[in-house]
Amino acid sequence: MQQQGKFILMNREEFKSYTLKLKVSRKITLIQNHHTYIPSYKDFKNNHFRLLEGMERSHLSRGFNEIGQNITIFPDGLIAVCRPLDTPPACIKGANENGICIENVGNFDIGGDKMTEEQKKSIIFVNAILCKKFKLTPSTDTIVYHHWFDLESGKRLNGKGITKSCPGTNFFGGNKVETANKYFIPLIMKELEAMNETKEDKQTKKGQVLANLLNIREQPSTQAKILGQYKKGEIIDIFEVRDNWAKTSKGWVCSDFIKII
Repeated sequence: MQQQGKFILMNREEFKSYTLKLKVSRKITLIQNHHTYIPSYKDFKNNHFRLLEGMERSHLSRGFNEIGQNITIFPDGLIAVCRPLDTPPACIKGANENGICIENVGNFDIGGDKMTEEQKKSIIFVNAILCKKFKLTPSTDTIVYHHWFDLESGKRLNGKGITKSCPGTNFFGGNKVETANKYFIPLIMKELEAMNETKEDKQTKKGQVLANLLNIREQPSTQAKILGQYKKGEIIDIFEVRDNWAKTSKGWVCSDFIKII
């Protein structure tokens, strides 16, 4: 971990420890993903703090009171906290009050920079850590792109209206809602599941269904697709317990309606 002024530069494990211990009083419901466009990869020469200072000067010149983003992720995978997580960012009109902004250094429009594997890992990791910290289920309602918001009204129009291409037309397969659902959200979900696994979780348990009919869902969310139902009294194998969800051989169920036996 390195610090220069208010900027704190960390690797992934340091960021995880820092964030999970951090006290944040405001309610967080959105994680914003952006690309810087400028600076891009050609500007990165292991000069993390110089780039952060340059971005802040640019933001100050545009009337901001400090750097706009909470978090910056660099091509080498290092992560900087730039603006306190307890302070709303100045990044997406209409979506800042309950948001955290991640700026990924690079130009990820088609024909721009090819994202490094280390940066890719850190982007997925940081989104997963923030979901874990703030108890968010990864989805396109909780993890959003700048492109989905109209620049003038601040309303979410999913790419219609006056928009930027941010976080890039080639960001994890594209900048549309459908590409995020197909290529980005599943990676964050997988990373979050790996983080939440414990030795106890990996031990198969038996549970008895208490509800008359218990919905089986594709993901641990009441908004996820229903795959089927268990009937009252059925004995099922439970492979993982997370918050108030239990993973079974057929999908996820609400653990409030399961008795561990």
